Amino acid sequence: MSDIIREAPLGQMIRFISGNRLFRYPEEIPVFELPSQYAMYLDASVKETLPADVSIEKAITHSGSPDTQSSRGADLESGSDDLGMRRTKSRTYTAPYSLDRARTEEQLAHERTQSIPIIPLKTPDGFILVNWYTTDDPANPHSWSSGKRAFVTFLICAYSWVVYTGSSIYAASETGVMEEFHVSAASAALPLALYVLAYGLGPLLWAPLCELPAIGRNPVYIATFVVFFALSFGTAAVGTFGGLVALRFFQGFFGSPALANGGATFSDMYSLLYVPYQLSWWVFAAWGGPALDPLMAGFAVSAKDWHWSLWEIVWMTAPVLVLLLTLMPETAASNILLRRAQRLRKLHDGDSRLRSQSEIDQEQLTATSILVNALIKPVEITLKDPAILFVNTYTALFYGIYYTFFEVFPLTFPSQYGFNLGEIGLAFLSCQIGAAIAMLTYFAYLHWYMIPDNLKNGLRAQEHRLVPAILGSLLIPTRLFVYGWTARESIHWVVPLIGVVIFVIGTFFVLQSIFVYLPLSYPTYAASLFAGNDLTRSSVAYGSVLFARPLFINLGVAQGVTLLAGLSVVGIFGTIALYVYRAKLRSKSK
Repeated sequence: MSDIIREAPLGQMIRFISGNRLFRYPEEIPVFELPSQYAMYLDASVKETLPADVSIEKAITHSGSPDTQSSRGADLESGSDDLGMRRTKSRTYTAPYSLDRARTEEQLAHERTQSIPIIPLKTPDGFILVNWYTTDDPANPHSWSSGKRAFVTFLICAYSWVVYTGSSIYAASETGVMEEFHVSAASAALPLALYVLAYGLGPLLWAPLCELPAIGRNPVYIATFVVFFALSFGTAAVGTFGGLVALRFFQGFFGSPALANGGATFSDMYSLLYVPYQLSWWVFAAWGGPALDPLMAGFAVSAKDWHWSLWEIVWMTAPVLVLLLTLMPETAASNILLRRAQRLRKLHDGDSRLRSQSEIDQEQLTATSILVNALIKPVEITLKDPAILFVNTYTALFYGIYYTFFEVFPLTFPSQYGFNLGEIGLAFLSCQIGAAIAMLTYFAYLHWYMIPDNLKNGLRAQEHRLVPAILGSLLIPTRLFVYGWTARESIHWVVPLIGVVIFVIGTFFVLQSIFVYLPLSYPTYAASLFAGNDLTRSSVAYGSVLFARPLFINLGVAQGVTLLAGLSVVGIFGTIALYVYRAKLRSKSK
């Protein structure tokens, strides 16, 4: 528990107030002794090469990079022959080991259970790269206890759930907003649409900041969530429509970091084979927010007024913010090792040879390069790689279709089945049921097939992860046809909701597959790709919120849903083509 508090903002505050007498790092304890593998480099009388009697195999780290571990899995997946190739300033050097692609996660995990000293690398420039001290270094997020990692996973999922909840929880208030501010239905939908658009724009700024070693993930998560919490008060109490629209946009913008960077946090703690489990919980939280919103807000708005749905955001945000402020540890290895290098330099009279790889890499970063990776690189990859173009377009399509639910449900269930506002909220529970079924099924797929296959045959090409997406692409139009042509008074209301369950299962499978596929396609630009995908999805969802009502009113529910189903059929052919012609498509990437 003390380790969690020390890394959390509360622990940092206590450390500052106590003059670093409480919650010290090992390097700050007077009895701390520098590991011998570092001392040998700092001793000027020792040669600059590794001792002849040091076993190279025992020098292995959790990854080829001194600062990141998630990159190792990506290199294995992409078939890199040498994980030791690293760049320092303008020079390239090779770590004194190389991993064969056939080495499995099981073997690497076995090595991590042994406390083997890790030999630091020395660069041609004379830097001694600060790394984990041993293969089971407690500072390494991959070495944290299962309970500590599970807590961080829960907290990121709760964070994401609150922000996603903040989107559609407003839907129950649209009628009240129309009456109070005398605006049209299209205008009343703007606070929902702009919130969704904003949490797609936000990652273009927040994702690059989270990747900067000097900043890490925690400062971005916490600072923006504090602003999100403050804006929630203003949004709930606002008295003008213009103010409501503006506050909702900024609320979505400042709530977005975990929606794009949550996957990176999980990769900080879990290996490539097992991170899909955490991604599944993350997707489950993403579905849980919008699906439960109408239920939570429907009865409250019916009993009170439209402001109550927005006050519920305040109440949900408060406990999550308290946990973030008190118990959220930093997970980015680049930041953890950067701070370790700073402490070691302080301990050894500012010896400038002690550096982390992330410090060296950060010196090469410029505002222009950050801007390119954040804004230009996602667009460039999307336009030049037909596979990524399809993936982003397809996810945007079914994500936008999902947000039409918040307009089609109120048009269907009151008129056909006599549901009131609260009962419409209960109908949305079908989304959560579908997500639960999909997650359990996906867990079984990972446990019984994917992980054993990877352990036996090695990590295959990234398209191998798209198998569940093929099934999901078949389920998406199935649901839409079922819902569109059974949502009528003569057919029981449970039948169209079964169609909703099928749709959510399909989208869960597709999203889960894509969340693994994207970073494996371009490991270097994974953050940019996620930000680009998030922006594409959110932009289409923004438009969906605005065009859904006119679409279903003008064409009718059955015909409107059939149109969307027809569009989603394209995803079946695209997903299969992506899987079958994977090598050929990859070769066309510019």
